[in-house]
Amino acid sequence: MAPRVVVIGLASDFGCQVQMTNIEDHLLDVLGLIDLTYWQLASSGHLPAEYDVAIVEGAVTTEAHVEALRRVRETAGAVIAVGACAITGGIPAIASAGELADRYGCVYGEGGAEVACGRIAPMPVTAVIDVDYRVPGCPLDTDEFLRVLSRALQGLSGRIPEEPLCAACKTRENICFHDRGELCLGLVTRTGCGAKCVSLGRACTGCRGIAADANLDAAYALLASRGIPAEEFTRRLSLYNTLEEGCDR
Repeated sequence: MAPRVVVIGLASDFGCQVQMTNIEDHLLDVLGLIDLTYWQLASSGHLPAEYDVAIVEGAVTTEAHVEALRRVRETAGAVIAVGACAITGGIPAIASAGELADRYGCVYGEGGAEVACGRIAPMPVTAVIDVDYRVPGCPLDTDEFLRVLSRALQGLSGRIPEEPLCAACKTRENICFHDRGELCLGLVTRTGCGAKCVSLGRACTGCRGIAADANLDAAYALLASRGIPAEEFTRRLSLYNTLEEGCDR
């Protein structure tokens, strides 16, 4: 029997699910290997009671999300968290800074706290349940997603790169943004994306999360020597990494 796979979306713009539809030539091959019993973006059905692999996109923003994830963890043999929102909290986690209650009125108007009943400070899926596989990015990289899904279907272990992006830039002979006096987060951001943004002339925004091997102290010192304020580095880093350790200076 083909593995039963579900795709679940929490709080996000569904960008990673849209990116999954862009697999194009490989999508039909993938669908031929699995029983896609539920895809929140592409179907109007209900999440089945039983499945083997759960792909989860989006941040946790409600008590209902927490309960749903706990059921997912109890049901699925493998859970794949995809995208920055699910792995680091991403952009939704920016709302975790400060008092969440103060934001209710901005979103819901007068009496917003009552309307927002059940809302909680945004957090990543990984803060609620253990996940077996991760596909970082905003949005995810389709090649990486296919590799991770393949490993999940085969029951192989999952690993994401932990080294900073700068090494990938050097192998591609990219001109460093810092040499031009511009801020780039590649020196602390997890590699694995192929340095696509930087190779196309756009500085890294840190969507893959802070690398485990990143030296934040050295990064702050380097940027200070280039005349880039620490506050600006922290602000840029907080776009996708508000809840990450070290992103609170």
